[in-house]
Amino acid sequence: VACQFCSTLNRVDLSRVGQHPKCGECGRPILLDRPLHVADATFQQVVNGTDVPVVVDFYADWCGPCKMMAPILDDLAHDHASEVLVLKLDTDRNPATAMQFQVRGIPTMIVFSKGREAARQTGAVPRAQVETLLAGMAG
Repeated sequence: VACQFCSTLNRVDLSRVGQHPKCGECGRPILLDRPLHVADATFQQVVNGTDVPVVVDFYADWCGPCKMMAPILDDLAHDHASEVLVLKLDTDRNPATAMQFQVRGIPTMIVFSKGREAARQTGAVPRAQVETLLAGMAG
């Protein structure tokens, strides 16, 4: 994952989140209990280099339904910090990745497993529906 402070990509074992991993470059903490921002430049490397399911929130700052989803995804990242990686991609600043995955409406959440799209949900939904999306993907 990319360090929130210096943007260096780090390999992190999510089963050891409780040991508070630090960035190999700047030494600051890698905070995996919240959604991490990715960009076109880092998206593929982060998603393909992750062994756990990845939930990507395709959003825009101006989008009302996206703002409604933000606390749900914050809670999801916090509650599943060692099981799921939650990422956020701003579609206005990173249009190439949004186009690659044919994101036509926001918010769109795509769940990736082993680097491949496994499930998708467009629109604001309750947390239970996001959990169902993850559970259905795991089964």
